[in-house]
Amino acid sequence: MLPPVILVNEQDEPVGTMEKLEAHQKGLLHRAFSVFVVNKNGEMLLQQRAQDKYHSGGLWTNTCCSHPLPGEDDLAAAHRRLMEEMGFDCELREVFSFTYRAAFDNGLTEHEFDHVFFGTYDGAVLPDAAEVQATRYLSLDAIRQLLLTAPDTFTPWFHLAFPKIAAFIEEQG
Repeated sequence: MLPPVILVNEQDEPVGTMEKLEAHQKGLLHRAFSVFVVNKNGEMLLQQRAQDKYHSGGLWTNTCCSHPLPGEDDLAAAHRRLMEEMGFDCELREVFSFTYRAAFDNGLTEHEFDHVFFGTYDGAVLPDAAEVQATRYLSLDAIRQLLLTAPDTFTPWFHLAFPKIAAFIEEQG
């Protein structure tokens, strides 16, 4: 059985909990987070989701994403999952949030209030093979090009979050 997710309303106020798969089967709004990490050259660390993930297997996406556990702070959850999925941790800060809904061919629906975190890291990346098939650092311009030429190779939430996080990164210099 998968862990529970935090069901929320449109203002991100908790309204209950539900087992993760059931929430995705019913398409109910729940809290999530996405972590975007860049190196000192401003290149973004992307992960290719493991092929056997419950949805979006084999697609490229941001460094790490998941759901906080009931009673868990979003930032603490982001640090926990960054270590579990990618084998490292770094300083993170929340930069924005957004809500999205995406239906998948397997009948599951992501309907998430997504908190977006940003960090910088230049050390070793040791991904969990059960979660991550591959990793790579790419420049923001290379990612923009791939989103135009190979859009189906990226997750739906990456398409939505990338323009705003890229603008944030570029503003930071």
